[in-house]
Amino acid sequence: MGVFDLFSKRQKRARGEVPDVYVYNGLPQPLRVQIVHIIRDAFGEDGYSTAHAREAYEFVNKALCRELGVFQLIEHPKSDQHSVFNYFLQEKSTERALDVVELCFKFIQLVIPENWSYVNNTRRSIEPAAAVAELNERFKEHGVGYQFESGEIIRVDSQLLHAEAVKPALAILRDKNFKGANEEFLKAHEHFRHGRYKECLVDALKSFESVMKTICKLRGWPTQPADTAKNLITTCMGNGLFPAYFDSQFSSIRSLLESGVPTVRNKNGGHGQGASPVAVPEYLARYTLNLTATTILFMVEAHQTKK
Repeated sequence: MGVFDLFSKRQKRARGEVPDVYVYNGLPQPLRVQIVHIIRDAFGEDGYSTAHAREAYEFVNKALCRELGVFQLIEHPKSDQHSVFNYFLQEKSTERALDVVELCFKFIQLVIPENWSYVNNTRRSIEPAAAVAELNERFKEHGVGYQFESGEIIRVDSQLLHAEAVKPALAILRDKNFKGANEEFLKAHEHFRHGRYKECLVDALKSFESVMKTICKLRGWPTQPADTAKNLITTCMGNGLFPAYFDSQFSSIRSLLESGVPTVRNKNGGHGQGASPVAVPEYLARYTLNLTATTILFMVEAHQTKK
């Protein structure tokens, strides 16, 4: 059905009553209801002769019960659809509520296009891509700092940075050659969303290193399994990954890459922490994620444009 720019929305914008910063703790009830509408439109109604919809709700219900370690999501559910939606509408934990969103939209994006025949008795009224687009628009509309990208819910801190760096990096990493780097980058985002900031730094660097290893492999540049980020950067630079007119800036580029993601990770999350635990602050993990996205984008685009 899509998003309508209603009169009341326009009036709120005119009065300046729209969120100017993102919030992360809490999903407004109107947003939850809108998400239920999207899922229901994408799955179809769980009723007589709608086998696909029943299978979808049953899958989500069983998966959530298993992962949460419970036998049922709510008391006395009337159906799997009733169980999933009411649990989502009532769940106080933002993270657990987002678990429902992520699982449902992962199903919508990955399972429906491959396995569902588009027949009338599915009672579906929205295509998977449109469902994902509306979900992300609803998040923005309510000022909630999350987006569904590459099959996962990721946190958004700056819409401009997300649009110009994180999203393009995720798009590039969907290439099958960068599958390992993609998994590590998404895992870093997942750690960040759950407040595991040390783990976020570790997987951010892993993703950066995997990108360089992949580029070297695709170009036939020899590397060693134990090569560190510094060694991989040297290999990429030494083999002319960047245009010749960068030669005069060689030392500056090397310094920028070497002092970015690897240094942040090594000083805060990559080695033994000693007698006193090292607390990685949220802002540092956020900086590292954004820096990783920008650096990955820079290096892969250099690889793609090099003859």
